[in-house]
Order: sequence, then C-alpha cells, then structure tokens
Amino acid sequence: MTAFPTPASVIPHRAPFLFVDVVDELVVGERAVARWRLTGDEWFFAGHFPGRPTLPGVLMCEAIAQVGAYALLSDSSRVGKLPLFGGLDSARFRRQVVPGDELLLEVTLGRMSARAGKGSGRASVGGETACECDLMFVLVDA
Repeated sequence: MTAFPTPASVIPHRAPFLFVDVVDELVVGERAVARWRLTGDEWFFAGHFPGRPTLPGVLMCEAIAQVGAYALLSDSSRVGKLPLFGGLDSARFRRQVVPGDELLLEVTLGRMSARAGKGSGRASVGGETACECDLMFVLVDA
C-alpha cells in the first residue's frame, strides 16, 4: 500500500479543526479518499447532543472539503495557495454518525480555473452514505 503525506503536511488545518486522519488514495489535482476516525473525545460531541452524541452535518461537509483541499494542494503548481469555501450545494445527510464510527471521505474535483473550482464528495460509514455534497471553492494566496 502506498503511504501518502500526512494531511497536516499538505493542508493548513490543525487540531481541533483537522478532520482527516489518513489518506488512502490520491490522484493529484483530481481525486482523494481519506478516513476520519471518531473517538468520542472530539470537542463537539459534548454539546451535540448531550446523551446522544452526533457528528454535526456541517462538519461532515468540512471534512469532505478538507479531503478536496488535500487533492488540490498536492499539486505542486498550487503551493502557496489556500482553497476557501465559495459555496456548498446539494448537501444531503442520510445517516447519523456517532462516536466510534470511521468516516470514509471521497472527493472528486471537477471544473477548475486558476482562481476557483468545483468538486463533489461523499462521506460514508460501513458502505452506507452519511453525507454527500457539491463544493465550490476559490483559491487565494496563503
């Protein structure tokens, strides 16, 4: 199995806002597959929801976007760039995600220009879709 650079060595996110543990597949500038293991110790579970901890849907979308950023920033022509959300479309939440789950995050980048791009992603647990969404982003200087 190929070992890819750690997420923290490619994207600018850091704890407690780095939601990608390991990258399993990468086609530079096109596609990436990664995982996020939820232990239950994450900061958001305490308040979302007490007695029934649930991963917030917007954080699933953020995790998908981070995997997209990994695929994008793995391209050496984009060193020194920072992808920022430009929009989020067609977000659908299909399954609750709880402590102990491992999210499989898959992103395919689509149309790109020098300043912006699009992608689509999916988060799943055990083959069951938890979230899917379309991403739009703009590239700015880091």
